[in-house]
Amino acid sequence: MDPDRILFVDGEALVIDKPAGLPVDRPRDGSLSLDNHLEQLRLGFRRWPVAVHRLDRDTSGCLLLARNPKAAVRFGQAFEAGLVEKRYLAVLDGVPEGEGGTIDLALAKVSSRDAGWRMVADPKGKSARTGWRTVQVKDGRALVEFRPETGRTHQIRVHAATGLGVPVVGDPVYGQADRAGMMLHAAALKLPRPGKEPVFAEAPMPERFGNWS
Repeated sequence: MDPDRILFVDGEALVIDKPAGLPVDRPRDGSLSLDNHLEQLRLGFRRWPVAVHRLDRDTSGCLLLARNPKAAVRFGQAFEAGLVEKRYLAVLDGVPEGEGGTIDLALAKVSSRDAGWRMVADPKGKSARTGWRTVQVKDGRALVEFRPETGRTHQIRVHAATGLGVPVVGDPVYGQADRAGMMLHAAALKLPRPGKEPVFAEAPMPERFGNWS
């Protein structure tokens, strides 16, 4: 992995700018995943770092890894407690109504033999909340900032497609696949640490976003 993709490092935390297309978990077909880069990301430590949360394969940006087991537990608890601030940027395949607000839409997982699994809005599902605001509009599309308050699977993607009625550009499940890839990027992450400076990182906009800023 390019050293330039290391956004933050200290004795217990490592934040990388995960490239789109790289899965965090090892795929069943044995293709490349984050695991293939962990040896390189030891950075002199005896243990491999461990991913504390997940980003979808086609989502780029800030991914936090813990460099020791105690840190992994504490960081995981911070995510569970909703203490981690996350900021995402996405280009939507249309322009949502209004300038911003909060999407409060519970999510549940459904699956079928033919279509596989996906997340859907379901009042009986797990609560999911996402703050959003429109940053830029051009050519019938919008660059939108999302700040998820919860961390459900595919949360931003479903909240965009169902909550706002406008899917993320290139989303192969909730919108239309695109050769350029899915336009969803984890732009920033901040994790508070009692008695220490917070873990904070910002990931630059990827090339696939073109001249969106």
